[in-house]
Amino acid sequence: MIPANRIPAQPVRWQQLWRDAVTDPHELLRLLDLSSHANALLPQTDTGFPLRVPRGFVARMRPGDPNDPLLRQVLPLASELDPVDGFALDAVGDMEARAANGVLHKYSGRALLIATGSCAIHCRYCFRRHFPYAADTAAADRWREAIDHVRGDGSISEVILSGGDPLSLSTPKLAELTQALATIPHVRRIRIHTRLPVVLSERIDQEFLDWLDALPFQRVVVLHANHPNEIDGSVVAAGRALGDAGATVLNQSVLLAGVNDDASTLTDLSERLFDAGVLPYYLHQLDRVAGAAHFAVEDSVALALVDALRALLPGYLVPRLVREVAGAPSKRPVQATAS
Repeated sequence: MIPANRIPAQPVRWQQLWRDAVTDPHELLRLLDLSSHANALLPQTDTGFPLRVPRGFVARMRPGDPNDPLLRQVLPLASELDPVDGFALDAVGDMEARAANGVLHKYSGRALLIATGSCAIHCRYCFRRHFPYAADTAAADRWREAIDHVRGDGSISEVILSGGDPLSLSTPKLAELTQALATIPHVRRIRIHTRLPVVLSERIDQEFLDWLDALPFQRVVVLHANHPNEIDGSVVAAGRALGDAGATVLNQSVLLAGVNDDASTLTDLSERLFDAGVLPYYLHQLDRVAGAAHFAVEDSVALALVDALRALLPGYLVPRLVREVAGAPSKRPVQATAS
């Protein structure tokens, strides 16, 4: 049973907060007293990737600061339209890894389901910002094709729910999937990759926690927080509630220029995550997706940051620095190149 004092209060249902998200860049700047910066910051033409950010996340941003690290993650910039060599529409080879409708099968023993294309927040560095979600989601036709693929491959012991954000689906829709997976003997683990407990923590409600607690699988929830200012009391409560529901709770971050590319920020992030019962897991080098080049950090800088973290933190709070390479059999550790 989930302790009641670990469950975040739900004064408003999460679906209403989802609908109330800020979707107009000018409104976002106005809320932060930054309207005078609009001409300098915002693109003059459509980037093809709209703004979306929950108001609770906006409330954690610093008014009057155009360089706020949370704002920087979500605000469309004119620089996104600049073509940059080496930055592509499909940065990590998702389209080549399609095994069935909404199913990516890149790594041994694991299948990833694109559960939905919806997210509560649109992060400007998202490696799937160009993914054709409308034509390729696993939840289509009551998960039939995805379930058939998993059932037909006895090597798959772990099913990963991704997207979009799988927690944008209702809990009954998630239950529809897990009831089908429970009939497949070789599936041992469910892993959920989600940003909602960080940006819209109200999603971790009693109905969801009861579903998670009752699953007949090992449960792993991988959160996504990049900066310590993202983690307020509601996020701490959500992280602890997920752990109380029997999940192993991890975090993966993306190393982002102007957001978290300094040792003190990353140290504070690891400490705050652990306070929430969340273990730092991966620190990703940026996936080189078109429109995100302004976030890139050189490997030499990234390696120096991780060295600094090792001197400041216990080893279990130092995330592994990795990058995803299209076609590789796993995430690759970032290593110094020989001179």
